[in-house]
Amino acid sequence: MLSKKKLKSILKNISSIAIIGASPKPERDSYKVMKFLIDYGFEVFPVNPNYIDHEILGEKCFSNLKDIDQKIDMVDIFRPTEFVNEITEDAIKVGVKVIWTQEGIIDNKSSFMALNQGIKFVMDECPMKVLMN
Repeated sequence: MLSKKKLKSILKNISSIAIIGASPKPERDSYKVMKFLIDYGFEVFPVNPNYIDHEILGEKCFSNLKDIDQKIDMVDIFRPTEFVNEITEDAIKVGVKVIWTQEGIIDNKSSFMALNQGIKFVMDECPMKVLMN
């Protein structure tokens, strides 16, 4: 487990974040975190195939990581653990620096796969909470 100082350091080197499992529903955690990250100054790309014809918080929603035609520094995963491996594979292919899973999402296999590719992998943490403290 990384210290809050180390987690903040990781986030200081990030400018763009893809939110996997983004939701247009204000009561959802992914919406709240996405809004916070936008307000904090990050460029944020919502990813959710159920909302590809929509915008979330004024940002075009993408079906998957490969559809985003801009550099992505980090993916923040709001999906159940069983989807993390596939998302990690896609994140490696698009060349992210950091893969981050939200609280309660732990996948050691995906972490090992990412770390072997030189990608930082943060599990079971919320970037909003890290930046707020």
